[in-house]
Amino acid sequence: MPLDPMPDWVPARRREIGARIRTARRDRSLSQVELGERIGRDHKTVHRYEYGTRVPNLEDLLLIADALDIPLADLVG
Repeated sequence: MPLDPMPDWVPARRREIGARIRTARRDRSLSQVELGERIGRDHKTVHRYEYGTRVPNLEDLLLIADALDIPLADLVG
């Protein structure tokens, strides 16, 4: 039995969260490589998060928020 298609708002929301990560990273003058080092992921993963092609799990969102010194709610709000 095929899965129901993902609602249209999900990819849009994922891109929005990625844009918030990207903006916060840039505001702190960090490269994707530097953020990746802080959270234990490679820069390609950070790039995928920022452009919404990969979904960060809760643990990664917590690590990103901590590395950027911002509340988690600012990323997902």
